[in-house]
Amino acid sequence: MHSGPVHQTLGWRALLLEDVRTAIANDPAARSKAEVVLGYPGVHAVWVHRVSHALWLKRQYLVARLLSQFSRAITGVEIHPGATIGRRFFIDHGMGVVIGETAEIGDDVMLYQGVTLGGRSLDKVKRHPTLEDGVVVGAGARVLGPITIGKGAQVGANAVVVRDVPPGAVVVGVPGRVRERGGGAEVPATPPVTVPPAEADVVDPAIWI
Repeated sequence: MHSGPVHQTLGWRALLLEDVRTAIANDPAARSKAEVVLGYPGVHAVWVHRVSHALWLKRQYLVARLLSQFSRAITGVEIHPGATIGRRFFIDHGMGVVIGETAEIGDDVMLYQGVTLGGRSLDKVKRHPTLEDGVVVGAGARVLGPITIGKGAQVGANAVVVRDVPPGAVVVGVPGRVRERGGGAEVPATPPVTVPPAEADVVDPAIWI
């Protein structure tokens, strides 16, 4: 995953433009760059996090935390400044999203409103999820504990996931269960699940709304 601020490998201006383009690519309601820059709280929350995370890495913990709380009040999105986030991360709608301190998010990840990337322990250890590249998490889903959601996996709306999800899988329900694309049988969302769903199968997009 990412070991430092994403802007170390991409200039701030280029990074901001990339975030705007990502929002336009992922939201058919976006009509212009200006609309995204001025009116998308999920994008604003990510931008503030870039700054608060950089402060966190410099051990400016109080300032970083206060900045993240200011962002929470304005956007409705709470991202702990310690969380590590990759490039082209998009939060659609945004309201009610919570991302914990030790969460790790890869590139090209998308979350919908009401998602929680939470912990299941009070110990000062890695206690929040890791989302690998290309993961999509549907509205209201809870992904809890130091688990890994594999590359390209999809978490359905309102699912509660407490175990690892293999790459390319779809997980739905409470507790989360892996479902083959195309309506196959469900299995618990835990290894070993060695055969990912077929790339050509289509999941009902309403699961993310």
